[in-house]
Order: sequence, then C-alpha cells, then structure tokens
Amino acid sequence: MPLHQGRQKPDERPASVNPFYGEANPVSGMTEAPPKHRLPDGPLPPTTALQLVHDELMLDGNSRLNLATFVTTWMEPQAGVLMAECRDKNMIDKDEYPRTAELERRCVAMLADLWNAPDPSAAVGCSTTGSSEACMLAGMALKRRWAQRNADRYPGARPNLVMGVNVQVCWEKFCNFWEVEARQIPMEGDRFHLDPEAAAELCDENTIGVVGILGSTFDGSYEPIEELCAALDRLQERTGLDIPVHVDGASGAMVAPFIDEDLIWDFRLPRVSSINTSGHKYGLVYPGVGWALWRTAAELPEELVFRVNYLGGDMPTFALNFSRPGAQVVAQYYTFLRLGRAGYRAVQQTTRDVARALAERVDCLGDFRLITRGDELPVFAFTTTPEVTAYDVFDVSRRMRESGWLLPAYTFPENREDLSVLRVVCRNGFTSDLADLFIEDLTRLLPELRRQPHPLTQDKGAETSFHH
Repeated sequence: MPLHQGRQKPDERPASVNPFYGEANPVSGMTEAPPKHRLPDGPLPPTTALQLVHDELMLDGNSRLNLATFVTTWMEPQAGVLMAECRDKNMIDKDEYPRTAELERRCVAMLADLWNAPDPSAAVGCSTTGSSEACMLAGMALKRRWAQRNADRYPGARPNLVMGVNVQVCWEKFCNFWEVEARQIPMEGDRFHLDPEAAAELCDENTIGVVGILGSTFDGSYEPIEELCAALDRLQERTGLDIPVHVDGASGAMVAPFIDEDLIWDFRLPRVSSINTSGHKYGLVYPGVGWALWRTAAELPEELVFRVNYLGGDMPTFALNFSRPGAQVVAQYYTFLRLGRAGYRAVQQTTRDVARALAERVDCLGDFRLITRGDELPVFAFTTTPEVTAYDVFDVSRRMRESGWLLPAYTFPENREDLSVLRVVCRNGFTSDLADLFIEDLTRLLPELRRQPHPLTQDKGAETSFHH
C-alpha cells in the first residue's frame, strides 16, 4: 500500500454542496462540505455523503481507457452480483464460510491441472490478494528451503535471488524485506529481459532460486523459461548446484496455456518449483486476487504453513494478509466455470488480435518504431523513430490524456536508460472499436506534435506514468 502523510496545510475552503442534498430542503439545507482532513463533528445524511464522494471520484481517469494497467476493468453483471453477495465474507474464516473455502480449493486444483502439475492432486496452493503477495510467499518458500539445505552455514551466509532487471517491483521488495541479495541481469541491446546463460553465471551455493517472468511488464515479452531451466540443468551438471525456478506468471500464466499451448514454461519443466499468477489480470477478475502454487507439498516447507479449523478438521493456510473478502475468489471460480478452456482461449485470442492489429496501425503512422508487437502478452511498446525530434513519448502521453487515454510513458532501467517508450496493455473489454478511437486520436495529434519546436516535457520523472 502507498504511504500517506497527514495534511500538509490547513483545510482549504470546503467545497460547496448542492442544496438539493441538504438535511431539510433545497433552500435551507447545508451549503458547505465538512472538513477534509479531520472527522466532521456530526453525521451527514447518506445522500449528502454519497454526493460528496461521488463528485470527487468523477475526476479519476476512466479505467476502461487506462492502457497502463494490466488489471481487469470489466466483468459481466452476473459476476458483480456474486461479488456483492460475498463481499462481507472473510476469506480467512474457513469454518464459518466452508463453501467459499471449497471454491478456493477447486480453483487451486484447476490451476494445478492447467499448469500441468505432474500430479495435480499433490500440488499445493492458495489464493492471495494479488501477485505481489503470491511472489512474497514463493520467495519465502525458496529462502526457507535453501536455509534448510544450508543449516550449517545459515544465518552466516547471505542468500541471493537471481532475476532480470525487468522484474516487477515486488521482487525488489521481497529481497529488501527478507534480507536477500538481489542479483539482477541487466538489459542489453534489444534484449529487454533475462538471459538464461547470464542467470546461470550469477548463481552460486547461496542462490535460493531464479525468477523467470512469463510476460515482462516493460514490453509484454515472455522470458525463455525452458531455456533458463536448460541453462540451470547444465550448471548442475558442472557444479552440482541444484537451483529451483519460480515462474512469475502474473499475466502470462493465464494467457499462454490457452493460446500458446506449445510453449513449455510450467510444471512440465522439473526445475519449476512454483508459479504465481494474478487472477485480477488475465484471470479476468476485478482486483484483488492472486494465486500461488507449488509443484508438491515438498516445495513448501511445513513450518511456513498455519492450520485453521475447517469443518471440524485442519485446513493448512499460507498467507501474509489475514482478513480479506471472499468476493474475488468466488468471482474467480465463476469465471473459470463460465468460460472453461474454450472461453478463455477465445477471450485471450481476441485480446491478442486487437493488440497485434493496433500495433501494426501504430507502426504504419511512420513516426513510431515498435519494440514489441503484442504477439506474446497482448501488450506492445513503441518509441519515436530517430527522425522525430519535435516531440517525445512523454509529449504523446500527456496529449493523449487530453482525450481521456491513460497511455504510460517511461524510461527503461539501467543499461537502457536511453530508451523511452509508450506501452499499450490490451485487456478484455478493450475492443476493436476502442482501438479505432485510440488510433484516430493519436493520428489527430501528430500534426500538432510535429509542429512543436522541441519536446516540451521538462521533468520526465514527474511525467512518467508507468504502473505495473
């Protein structure tokens, strides 16, 4: 969660309230809003409180036009009905809400089968609030397994985790919070993610694991998980080091099984010990739900597992959070039931088709160069061509916001800081019609941008709107 400070200045003049929402009548009701940074002295009528909050939220961006986020912004009304029925159910109370717990268990079983666990009945997993928590749990399991194998040296030896510099920030948080050295492979040239051989070279006896990303948030590309496992196999042959792989499939783990069926990245690779995904991304559920699965119970150390009473017996649980609503888990089961494999395949293929077609249309404008084309994740990144000197990607992002589009512009990390791009995330609900409107607005802007004397963005750090 973001950290917020208290008010930094005295309360400004309160905003006025529509007299129709006053306590008594349209002419003698309340005419000023309550203070913003302290609790009001007394209650408000529900209609007044609703208007105050509703009116301020109108200034938020339109989530459907947010091309920065991977998070689901549309679900069927029927899913909304189920979520409303379950938002008051605490997911942690397994014995009070046994059917919600059962739906969670079924989702884990479905994912174990989807990700080709050798024995789906032996795989273990749990729901989380999202991929960030799932990654933390997977990292904890990796560290604890390493510590058990190195009990004679730990805590004296410092564990490390190998990953590409393109990982989601939650992995950097994990290494910081759990005192693990982050060993990151830099980008190089047109390689924007992990290199398998470079990852193997960074491993040693203190490596708890290697993280492979099935769908980089920087450009939408898959990391080569199969090649990574092969490189670690060769490392083990040379040195005896047996390094497990965790696949961060926040997005791709709910795309590849349906439209990249020949891609080998999951539990079919013996070195893959755990996988996570975001149910609230391409799992097609509103935020926030994620999933973490381990190949077998042996990959999840028993001492990390807590047990709660469930129908008179014990149910093992593994989580960082405690209380959270059951609504998203129920919505995930609804979506699995509603779509099945064929439905997911149709949705994800349509989304990829939209992404690829839109990428080609951007490329045809002539001012831009594609970094990726939307043919892995339904995501593509592009930058301006060398000939374009009047404007940059940050100018494009700012001007597209005037039409309601939230189009992120950002600079790539160390070793490719020379590259600044725009990124388009296509999700279910971003239709071909919306893609048409996007390209029309972008095309309409170009003549004005080309007439600029130079790029206008002064503080690119402030302008950057890159969100995972």
